[in-house]
Amino acid sequence: MKRMAHNRFKALTSACVWLKRVQLLRQARIVGFAGRSVPLLVLLGTLLLASNAYAQGRPEIVWMRGGHADSVNSVAFSPDGSLIASGSWDATIKLWRVLDGALVRTLMGHLGGVYSVAFSPDGSLLASGGRDSTVKLWRVSDGALVRVLTGHTNEVYSVTFSPDGSLLASGGRDGTIRLWRVSNGTLVRTLWSGSYSVAFSPDGTLLVSASGNTIWLWRVSDGALIRVLTGHTREVYSVTFSPDGSLLASGSGDRTIKLWRVSDGTLVRTFQSGSYSVAFSPDGSLIVSGGYGTIELWRVSDGTLVRTFQSGSYSVAFSPDGSLIVSGGYGTIELWRVSDGALVRILTNQITEVVSIAFSPDGTLLASGGRDGIRLRRVSDGVLVRTLDWSSSVVFSPDGALLASGDWDGDIKLWRVSDWALVYTLWAHRGACIVAFSPDGSLLASGGWDGAIRLWRVSDGELVRSLTGHTWAVNSVAFSPDGSLLVSGGGDGTTQLWRVSDGALVHTFWSGSSSVAFSPDGSLLASGGWDGAIRLWRVSDGELVGTLMGHTGEVSSVVFSPDGSLIASGSRYADRAIKLWRVSDGALLQTYDQETGAGVLSVQFSPNGQLFGYGRWDATVVVARNPLARRVGDVNGDGCVDDSDLLQVLFAFGDTGSSLPEDLNRDGTVDDADLLEVLFNFGSGC
Repeated sequence: MKRMAHNRFKALTSACVWLKRVQLLRQARIVGFAGRSVPLLVLLGTLLLASNAYAQGRPEIVWMRGGHADSVNSVAFSPDGSLIASGSWDATIKLWRVLDGALVRTLMGHLGGVYSVAFSPDGSLLASGGRDSTVKLWRVSDGALVRVLTGHTNEVYSVTFSPDGSLLASGGRDGTIRLWRVSNGTLVRTLWSGSYSVAFSPDGTLLVSASGNTIWLWRVSDGALIRVLTGHTREVYSVTFSPDGSLLASGSGDRTIKLWRVSDGTLVRTFQSGSYSVAFSPDGSLIVSGGYGTIELWRVSDGTLVRTFQSGSYSVAFSPDGSLIVSGGYGTIELWRVSDGALVRILTNQITEVVSIAFSPDGTLLASGGRDGIRLRRVSDGVLVRTLDWSSSVVFSPDGALLASGDWDGDIKLWRVSDWALVYTLWAHRGACIVAFSPDGSLLASGGWDGAIRLWRVSDGELVRSLTGHTWAVNSVAFSPDGSLLVSGGGDGTTQLWRVSDGALVHTFWSGSSSVAFSPDGSLLASGGWDGAIRLWRVSDGELVGTLMGHTGEVSSVVFSPDGSLIASGSRYADRAIKLWRVSDGALLQTYDQETGAGVLSVQFSPNGQLFGYGRWDATVVVARNPLARRVGDVNGDGCVDDSDLLQVLFAFGDTGSSLPEDLNRDGTVDDADLLEVLFNFGSGC
C-alpha cells in the first residue's frame, strides 16, 4: 500500500510538472508561431508483445460456457464425484465440474463422433472410444493424450476399465472385443463378439458384452465364453453388473430392461422400458434407464417404477454416492436429484454451433448467436443474463443501446438492450444474413446468402440502398471507422469495397473471404480466406501490403485489436486454432491449439483489448485474457506506465475522435478519466 501511494504521489507530481510545461508550450505556439501547429516529439516505445512468439497451447481462460453441438452419447462420473465426462457425436469430449456445472476442459483428438467415455478407478485417466476406430487414453489432470490404442477396424462403441484399473475393454462394430493392458497399451486378448456395450464384474473376473439381441458372458483370465443369455428381440444397447456382482441388467431396443442372475443366467425380471442406457445405483437398490423421451428409476427388489424424469437420454449414470443422476441427450447434459427427481442443473446451455459473438461497447456483456438462440452473458463471470431468438449474426450499436441480429431465415431483428424488447423485424434476405452497424449508429448493413448487401436506416427500418455485385453468398460486412466505406466478403471469390454515400463500388479485391475487418485507423483492411491466408490491403489504393500465413484451413474470423497493433484470427477446419499476429510486421506472436474445440467460428477483442472471446463449432463460448494486451495506462506501449505516458495524454488532452491511443477508456475524448487511468496505474511494469 505504501509503494502504491508513493507511485500515485509521484505521478501527481509529474502531472503537475508536465501540465506547467504544456501550458508554456501552448503559449509558445500562440505567441511565437501565430497559431501554426508545432510538431511535438512523443516517446514511441517498442511494443513488448511476447517472449515466445510461437508458444502453443491453451489460452488463459476467464470462463467457458456451452455444451455439445450434437448428441451426447456417453456420460460418466469421476470416482470422487467431482467431475462429469461427456462424449458426443460432435467429436469432442468435455469435462464438467459437478459443484457448479462449469466446463473445465475439452478433449479433442477423435476424427469423428465419440461413442463412449469411462474414468479409470483412481480417476487419473479417461478412456474414450470413437467413430474413428480408435481407443484413446487421456490424463484427467491436464487433458493430455496419453496413448492411442489401435486395432479395431470399425467404430468403437464402448470402453470400460477393470476394477483394479490394469485392463481396458473395448467393444466395436468390427465384431471384436479387445482387452488392453493400460500401463503400456499392449493388446492382451481379442474376443470375437461385436458389442454395443461391455462391462467388467465388480471383482474383475467376468466381462459381459452385448451383440445384436444376445448377451455374452466371458471369463477374463483366459477369454473363455461362459454363458450366452437370450431373450431380447432387438439390439441390446447397454449391459451392466450390480454392485455386488450377483445381477446383470440389460437395456434393449425392444423397449425392455431385463434383469439376469449371473450365477446361472436365469431371467429374474423384465421392466417395460425402452432404453439406450442402464445403470445400477451404488447400493444396488435402484436401476436408472434412459431413452425414448424419458428417464425412469426402478426399484430392483420388486420392479416398481419409482420415478420418471421427463427428458430423453442416450446415456445415464449415478454419482458415486448415489444422490445424483446425470443424463446425456441431444446436445444436453442434465443433473437430477435421486431423492425427489428435481432437476438440479443443466450443464449445457448451448446445443448448436456459436457462429457469431460481440462485446457490448462498455465491455460488460457478451452476445453469442447460433441456431438455438442468442445468449447474453456477463463478461465478468459468464452468467447468462438473457436468451433471445436464433441468429446467424449479432452486433451491438456503438452506443450499446441496441442489439441487431441477422437470422438464418433472412430476417433482421433489432432489440432494445435496456429491456430486451423487440423494436422491429425486417425481411432482408433469402437465407442467413449477417449485420453491422455504422460507427455513428444511424445505418445497419446486412449481407445474405442471396448475394445482396442492403443498407437500412436504424431509426425507422427503412431500406436506404441495395448494393449489388456479389454473385454468391455474402459472408461478412464491416464499416470503415469513419463510416464512409463498407467492405463485404463473398463466396464468389471477391472482397468488395463500397462507398456508403452513393453505393458506388470503389474496389474489388480478388480474394474470397469468410471474414473482413478494418483497422481502427481505417488505413488497412484484413480479409480471412478459404486458403488459410490472411491478407492485408491498403484501403487508399487497394494494394496488397501483406499476407499472413499460418492457418492450414479456412480462416473463419479476423479482427483487429482496439489499438490496431494486433490481429486475432480463428479457423474452423484443419488446425482449429486461434492466432495472434503483429500488424506492423506480420509476425505470428501466439498460437492457441488447445481449448478451441471442433473449430473457431468467431473471434472478438473486448473494447479495452484486455480480453478476447471466441465462439466454437462445438456449441461453446470462451472468454480469455489477451496475453499481448498493453498494461492499463501504458499509452505508448513500452511496457511501463511512466512519465512518458502522462506526457502523451497531457499533450492530447481535449482531443476528440475515434481510435486515439490516448483515449484509454474509448469514450471519444482524451480527458480527466484517461489521465486518471495513467495515474492509478503509474509505475506498473517499470
